[in-house]
Formats: sequence, C-alpha cells, structure tokens
Amino acid sequence: MNIRYFGLDLVRQFRNARSLVFTFAVPVVMLLIFGGAYGSQTDTVTGLPWIIVTTVQMAGYGAMMAALSQAFNIVNERSVGWNRQLRITPLSGFGYLVTKITAALAVGLVSMLIIGAISIIVLHAKLSIAGWLMAGLGIWVGIIPFALIAILIGQFARPEFAQPLFMVTFLSLSILGGLWVPLSILPSWVANVAQVVPSYWLNRLGQMGASLSGNAMLPAAVLIGWTVALGALITWRYRRDAARA
Repeated sequence: MNIRYFGLDLVRQFRNARSLVFTFAVPVVMLLIFGGAYGSQTDTVTGLPWIIVTTVQMAGYGAMMAALSQAFNIVNERSVGWNRQLRITPLSGFGYLVTKITAALAVGLVSMLIIGAISIIVLHAKLSIAGWLMAGLGIWVGIIPFALIAILIGQFARPEFAQPLFMVTFLSLSILGGLWVPLSILPSWVANVAQVVPSYWLNRLGQMGASLSGNAMLPAAVLIGWTVALGALITWRYRRDAARA
C-alpha cells in the first residue's frame, strides 16, 4: 500500500459532502427516530434491547455506506484517466486493492464511533464493554467485501450509469440485510433471499457480537468467501486493464 496515495484517497472521501450525508447523517437520524421510539422494548429474536439492535443496524448501515461510497470516486478516477496514470506507477493491483479497503475501513470506523457515541450519550444505550467491542469489531472487519463491491462498480460502471447502479445496490443490500427494518416483519421469502447477500451476515455478525452468543463462524465464513471471490475478480480486472494500457 502506498501511504501517500492512501492519505490522498482518505482526504478526498472526507471532502465528499454527498457521501458523508449518507455515511454519517442518515444513520444518526434513523438511530434517533427508531431508537427513541422502540429503544425500551426487547427484540424477541436476539433477546437484546431494541436500542442495541438499532444501534448495531445503523452502525452496519453507516459502515457499509462508507465502503460503498468509494464507487463514485473510482468512477471519477476512471473518467479523468487517473487509473491509467496509476498503472504506470509501482502501485500493484494488490496495493491498489489494499489502499481502497483501508480507506473504507478508516471512514467506516469514524461513522461507527459517532453512532455508538450518540447511542450511549443521547439514548442511554447500555451494553457490556465486551459486547460493544465484539459488535464493533465484527461490523468493522465485515465491511471489507462492501469496499470490494464498490471497487467492482467503479471498475465496470460508466459515469452515466454509476448513480442508478449504486442506488440499486445500496437499497438491495440495506433492505435484505435487515439494516433498515428487521427481516422478521417482512415476508418469509425475503428472509430466504437475504441469506445470499453479505449485508445480512454483516448484521448477524454485529448482533452476535453484541449478545456475546451464537456461532460467529458462519457469518464470518460467508463474508470471507465474498471477500476472496470479489478480490480475485477485481485483481484480474485491474491486471487486464494494465495489460491493455
């Protein structure tokens, strides 16, 4: 990973006001609305207070958005020829991949910390230190495949198609992952389809971490599988473009 390129990419992400609205403001507003309305109740599925369930959902949503928002940066880089310039530098395909993932993790961590702080300070959410740490760690590491999805969109999408493709991807992952509303209140077939997408397992991993129970190996294995498959596809695409250049 090139440190200077990482720093440049990180600064650009924090200066993108449009993506920061979805990454920071939207999950905070949803947390205050749903957490304030249902926070005192108990979720019958996880056994956790609703305020904790909502906090995990919004933390997952904000972190996922931090990762997915990179798609626009990559599309813009391609449209102005920045990717062609990178290919003539010593930056390898793997280094490019790691840099993008690390930037997504950094922005995602900031979003998660903001949501967690508001949940504790404003909504008085109570959870053990171990529960907070395990839930946070699960979500934070679990956003890696979403950073890869963003890179994939950025590599293939044309500028005019990037916005609708991003919206379809973002809405599908948010709904099927149960990050907006619990899947238990949706038709059963939605829950069955949801088990294919990584956002479902991201949410599961966060809830298991918060409750300090359940077999976390299954969601971790699914997310690792997505990461390996997407990483291989992106590296192949990057090398193919480099060969053409």
